[in-house]
Amino acid sequence: MSFDPRQIRSLCLLRLSAIGDVCHAVAMVQAIQRQYPTLAITWVIGKVEYQLLKYLPGIEFVVFDKSQGWRSYRALKQAFHGRRFDVLLHMQVALRATIASLMIPAKIRIGFDRARAKEGQWLVTNERVAPLATPHVLDGFMGFAAKLGVTDLKPHWDIPIPTADSAFAEQLMGTQRWFVICPAASKAERNWLPERYAAVAEHAAAHGFNIMLCGGPAAMEQQLASDIINACQCQITNLVGKTTLVQMLAILRQASLVLAPDTGPTHMAVTQGTPVIGLYAHSNPGRTGPYLWQQYVVSAYQQAIDAQFSGQPVPWGTRAKGEQLMSQIPVAAVIGMFDQVVLEQHL
Repeated sequence: MSFDPRQIRSLCLLRLSAIGDVCHAVAMVQAIQRQYPTLAITWVIGKVEYQLLKYLPGIEFVVFDKSQGWRSYRALKQAFHGRRFDVLLHMQVALRATIASLMIPAKIRIGFDRARAKEGQWLVTNERVAPLATPHVLDGFMGFAAKLGVTDLKPHWDIPIPTADSAFAEQLMGTQRWFVICPAASKAERNWLPERYAAVAEHAAAHGFNIMLCGGPAAMEQQLASDIINACQCQITNLVGKTTLVQMLAILRQASLVLAPDTGPTHMAVTQGTPVIGLYAHSNPGRTGPYLWQQYVVSAYQQAIDAQFSGQPVPWGTRAKGEQLMSQIPVAAVIGMFDQVVLEQHL
């Protein structure tokens, strides 16, 4: 099927989750908006992710609440009753997203290339983006913009932060240097050790930085924050579970430097231009690392992959397995990277 992107008047974007991925998707959708400023764009998004992006200009959001089970699909179908989009960008490889896409009427349905169109996605699309062998997730998303004829694919982000939320961060942090640690990933095995976070925090404090912990309200995150504080000899401001996503975004904008594993706030910080030291062992940082700061990743991923696959080549998105992989990242390597970032970024 062939189509002329210049004739498109309405577009629906399907990307439900997760926080990091929707941050990547913002760069893609705003690239489309720059080239097609009058294009009507609707974004089907997850309930949590909407809380971060709800102030984006020029976008109609339709929230998909997966906690509602099958009722969520019925609600989505009702939301689009009587509507038909020129194009659907089906940007999520997950069975629930494949099913959700069936509720969205669209003439052109663009998905990933055949190699990446898993979970049945290829069955519900009639156009594909160009294949990429070793893309970062963001570059893979930009393939959708390229499919629409967008020529400026350099990522830029403009995620509005309300005045009250900016004021919250500014009042809290002032003009001082802040080292913000977002220590928790979605799975505990992807978290670094609390005593090692504490050691890096002490190093940063000794160099004149204020230390802050940020994260969500989950019990695992609260416990990790408590363990870090108990292991640390310096003062720490603990905001884990005490901010909204937009307030956290404002904090990450105000921060001098962020330390985090493979987690949503890593990519939230990227959208604000704040340097990030990423800690990786399970996922390939070339694929999921902090896009603008990949030179500052401290990774045990390749050694884990080499050990598990005897040095044989593996597919680009392969995850390393094991509950203790993050322990292979030494404190000295992270402190060394901290010093390098401070020097190079003049922090």
